Amino acid sequence: MSNKTELDFTVVIPSRFGSSRLPGKPLELIAGKPMIEYVYKQAIQSKAARVVVATDDQRIADVVMGFGGEYCMTAKNHESGTDRIQEVAAKLGLDNDHIVVNVQGDEPLIPPSVINQVAMNLSANNGASAATLSETIGCIGEFKNPNAVKLVMDKNGYALYFSRASIPWPRDSFTADDSILPDAKSFNRHIGIYAYKVSLLNEFVTWSMSPLEELECLEQLRILWNGHRIHVEQAVDMVPGGVDTQVDLDRLRAVFEDA
Repeated sequence: MSNKTELDFTVVIPSRFGSSRLPGKPLELIAGKPMIEYVYKQAIQSKAARVVVATDDQRIADVVMGFGGEYCMTAKNHESGTDRIQEVAAKLGLDNDHIVVNVQGDEPLIPPSVINQVAMNLSANNGASAATLSETIGCIGEFKNPNAVKLVMDKNGYALYFSRASIPWPRDSFTADDSILPDAKSFNRHIGIYAYKVSLLNEFVTWSMSPLEELECLEQLRILWNGHRIHVEQAVDMVPGGVDTQVDLDRLRAVFEDA
């Protein structure tokens, strides 16, 4: 898919059939079209030079080919989507400095603007090997929810840490009342879209799981553990939640039916 721009980057969409919570998720129909088609068509509206679905299942590959998309078959034994993306980068022969954006295959409403944003941020911040996005946490429930990944950054926008715990902890405010979130701009939730330099991907697949990653079950901590920097910026547009469960899928179908 050719859509050249001054910033040359590639979008890779990891797409597995064997989701533990929702098997066959990429092929689930929403308003008559498979979910992976919606994700792909959002991605090709970005400024990416190329959009590729990375899959280990021929059924997904056939569907992608059917709607005119590009796919790359990958191994079935990858431990993470990042490993799968690295295999695609290697098969495509991408240079070490080339930027690859990981768009999750269960994000059918992903705004093209945030795909551009994360790629441009990585290009503009030479000190980073990866870039990602965040949004302000709006309520105390989200702040305390371990499924909402929180993060803290330094003054230059580089990630200091990602956690399922409630960070940073407002000690003095919570001593008085821990049911109200003070100064909401200080609290950020991670949005799971990444831009990587191919050189980082090539290193990533040689690293074992880091102790912090194992504790938190957060893959991005492997990057920080190994001394690389991740740039973070507030997303320019709201990123709707992805589809993890049947409830999420039913909710999304209802959105399209009402549209």
